[in-house]
Parts: sequence; structure tokens; C-alpha cells
Amino acid sequence: MTATTLSTRKFDVVIVGAGGSGMRASLQLARAGLNVAVLSKVFPTRSHTVAAQGGIGASLGNMSEDNWHYHFYDTIKGSDWLGDQDAIEFMCREAPKVVYELEHFGMPFDRNADGTIYQRPFGGHTANYGEKPVQRACAAADRTGHAMLHTLYQQNVKARTQFFVEWMALDLIRDAEGDCIGVSALEMETGEVHILQGKTVLLATGGAGRIFAASTNAFINTGDGLGMAARAGIPLEDMEFWQFHPTGVAGAGVLLTEGCRGEGAILRNASGERFMERYAPTLKDLAPRDFVSRCMDQEIKEGRGCGPNKDYIELDMTHLGGETIMKRLPSVFEIGHNFANVDITREPIPVVPTIHYQMGGIPTNIHGQVVVPRDGVHNAVLNGLYAVGECSCVSVHGANRLGTNSLLDLLVFGRAAGNHIVESLAKEPKAHKLLPKDAADRTLARLARLDASTGGEYAQVVAEDMRTSMQQHAGVFRTQAMMDEGVKQIAAIRERVAGITLKDKSKVFNTARIEALEVDNLIEAAQATMVSAAARHECRGAHTVKDYERGADDPETPLGRNDKVWMKHTLWHSESNSLTYKPVQLKPLSVESIPPKVRTF
Repeated sequence: MTATTLSTRKFDVVIVGAGGSGMRASLQLARAGLNVAVLSKVFPTRSHTVAAQGGIGASLGNMSEDNWHYHFYDTIKGSDWLGDQDAIEFMCREAPKVVYELEHFGMPFDRNADGTIYQRPFGGHTANYGEKPVQRACAAADRTGHAMLHTLYQQNVKARTQFFVEWMALDLIRDAEGDCIGVSALEMETGEVHILQGKTVLLATGGAGRIFAASTNAFINTGDGLGMAARAGIPLEDMEFWQFHPTGVAGAGVLLTEGCRGEGAILRNASGERFMERYAPTLKDLAPRDFVSRCMDQEIKEGRGCGPNKDYIELDMTHLGGETIMKRLPSVFEIGHNFANVDITREPIPVVPTIHYQMGGIPTNIHGQVVVPRDGVHNAVLNGLYAVGECSCVSVHGANRLGTNSLLDLLVFGRAAGNHIVESLAKEPKAHKLLPKDAADRTLARLARLDASTGGEYAQVVAEDMRTSMQQHAGVFRTQAMMDEGVKQIAAIRERVAGITLKDKSKVFNTARIEALEVDNLIEAAQATMVSAAARHECRGAHTVKDYERGADDPETPLGRNDKVWMKHTLWHSESNSLTYKPVQLKPLSVESIPPKVRTF
């Protein structure tokens, strides 16, 4: 079987992923009259955006004094100065516009008495450049992502977007010039491989949180876009930075929104102390996530954890009252009952830091165009390919994302990419390029290897070993020796991935085949993370290495951040398993740069 014998369908734009960013982009495109195909492994309203709880960050100023300059400052500070300030300015300035636009689409935000959108405080969001917490998170109770995803899906149905549900994109197709001209994809229902050709391809596949054993991510979050990009020769940026959410339910890996603390919940240690007052006297429990996670981990390590094994912290909401909890945090009440056997109106709930979000991904610019190093240029545009959402790295999150900026990222850059594609195709109309004869060779070889396998390991055995290794060697606190060992282990596990076998060779809804193909993507994300982390000899944001906590490379640098050497983005190249770097963009679009300083809260 060759590319010429496979079923081929042609579209103006092929979008891989039907979460918030994919559907926000597809809406712009479909409304402009373009022929759009959106592929999704699950029904669109089951995409992982549905799990987002707390809110969308935007400086509306409905509940307290606020403006985009404060949001801009908080995001840069939250990123530990690894975020690109031009992209951050663009996102923060666009934020009110995309929220009001979503409201006009029918998003059922909670309301204030005067009818304006309800906003709650969130970690790391402040007024007057860090002086006090601000209410910036536009919320629909604690089901904001759910409401947003359904709103976008309804609008896409109205715009007649074409959805390919339960299809898995497998590989990017590039021509001789290196332009992206389509994807190969597996139709799960039949097991057949198809080519979906597009004048433009947009990746919106979400994160790769399933590379860790304890994760708030859904099982579908297997880094498919990252794997596709890495195999196509596109480097992955800043993959060492993974956010641990402070409040995952202990032992369950289920997220409790930061909105709990936004509504007034308190973290307490074994003695009942509100310990965050010691670490962050101004913001207390509403300090950024990386900071709170480290403080919790330190409390546990120093013997002040709760429970018989002193291995968790308690999140106390009892003082909020049942009425407030059932109005503002109804899903959290259900989660407490279902996953911890706790009535949060009467008793605290056990929590531990849990892997939640990747700050790195496929490098892009503010239009969503994928950019690569080429001919001495750090950010050369790769024609025909865009990426938005968690799979991309624009980079607005840097070394640590502020809560609510993820849903904002989806809306701002999904919309921006859609607009840029519409303008580009209108300005320079183009026909579909000819498919190369080897367009599907990589995909067909991967499938043939699985179908021909007669012995070897099962995908889930290899995947579980990978997750265990990543959990042990790339956790909240890291050491150089720990990361170096992780690099070796993941390299060895990568060798095992090539020997994965299938017992069931059937085609129709063969989930074992899907899982084996997902492991091909997971290992790319895992190796990118481990190699990038081991090479960064400093502490910055979510990357905390005990060897460098007090500036081992530069004793004058507080808390181990080394701006002289490490104020740069990491680029991991799969084919050579090597790293290159590019500078952080410190110059915003229209305002003065925020110079680096010590992060205090």
C-alpha cells in the first residue's frame, strides 16, 4: 500500500484536535467560508478542555481595580522571566476582547448583581504590580472549561464545521520544500488509514501529561501533536518545565481547582497551621502554583504532613459555608465525595502536588505559525503548519503558567491563528500541492511493524515503566544525579518502544493498536523533557534542582536562577537527541520591558 492507493480527502485547513484552541480556530475559519476538517480522538465535548474548572484570566475590572498592564506584569513574573514579553503583551491585551466575544457566543458565566461577569481571585494575579490579590478569573462556577467547550462546539455546529470523530492523526506530511501539506490519520471505527490534505495544517492536540504516573490529565493526553512534530524534524521547546498543580486529590490524581483558594480555601499542615503565611506573606495561599507546590512538598518532607503517613496537606473549605460551596464550587463538592469520601462543607480534603500542565511544546509565533531554527534564524516560519493551545509554546507561560492563563491561551491564539490563516489564504490563494509518493510511508511502516510483531512487550507495560521513571526523576524537586539517571532510563525505554507487540491484529476499534501508537508520541515527550531538564543547570519556575538552589553556577544569583547563562529557551531535536537554544524575547510590542528580579509573594 502506498500514498497513491490510500483514500485522500482535500480541505482548505486540517485541524488536529477538537479542544478549546482547535474549535476556537475552526470557528474563525468556518465562519470565513473555508472548508475545514477537525480530527478528534474523542467526541469534541469530551476533549480535555472540559476538565478546566477555575476561570479565564482577563482584566475586565468587574470586581476590583484592574488593567492589562497588571496582568502583563503578573504573567511575566509568574513565568520567572522565561516568557516572551511580546507574546505575553499580545495575550493580555486581547484577553477582555476574547472573553466578551465568548460571552456573546452564549457562554453562561456566573454573574454579579449588576449583571457583569463574576470574577474570582487566582494564584499569582495581583493589582498594582504585586501589591494585593485581584479578582481576574472569569468563571462559570467551577465548570468553566465545560461551559466553554460546549459553547464553542455549538457555534461550530452552527458554522457547519466538519468533525472527524474518533480519528487519530498519525504523522505530518511534508513535501520536498519542507512545507506541511497534510496528515495521515487512522479511522478508529474501520482501522483504515487515510490522507487528509490541507493547504494549511493546525495542531491543537493538547498536552502530554500522561508521561507521568500521577497526573490530572485525561488518558487521551498523550502528546500526539508533539510526537508528530518531533518525528517530522521539528524541535520541541522548553519541555523541562512541567507544572505541578498544588491541589490534586491525594491518591486519586483528580484536580481540585485553584478556584477553591480563590474563594477562600486554606492549605493547612498537620498542626492546622496556615503555613503559606510563612512562605508568601502577601499572597499567602494565592501565590503561583510552582511556589505553592514547593512549599507543600517542603512541609511534607520536614514532617508536617497530614495523615497517618504524614504524606499530604489538607485543603480546608469548611469556613466558606455550604451555600457558597454549592454555588461556586459544586464540582469540587462532588469530587470530594466521589474521590476522597469527604464532605468538604464539614471537613478538609487531602491534597498533594500533581502533574498538571506542560509549559513547553511546539515553537510558534503570536500568529500560531510553527517556527524553527534555519540558516542562522531562530524563528523561521515553517510554511503550512500552525500549532495552538497546550501543545504549542508561544511562549506566554515560560517556566510557570499562572492559573486561568491556559483557557485564555486557547482563546487568544486559537482566534489569532484562525485570523492569520484566513488572511493568508485570501491574500495568496493557492492550490493543493502535489502529494509526494512517500507521503504515508512512515505511517504505513509503523503500522506494518505492529501487525508483523510476533513477540515483545505490550504497550501498557512499556508506558507504565516510562511513567514511573518520569515520576521519580522529573518531580517537584530534582537533583542533577536524579535527572542524569532519568536520561539513561528513558533512553533505554525508548529502545523498548520499538519492540512493542500486538496480540490482537484486528482493525475495527482496536484500542490496543491506538495505545501502541500513542506510546510512540509519549516517548518523544518524555525524552524531550528528561534531556532538556538534565541540561538546565539552574532553578527557574517549575524546574527546581537542589544542586542549584543557592546559585551553584553563580553564587550571587538568589534562589538558583541564573539569568546570565540560562535566560534562553531550550530546543530538543528528536533525530539527534540533542539540544540547541534561542534567546528569550525581552522586548514587548509597545510598552517597556519588565526587567528580571527576585520573585517574592
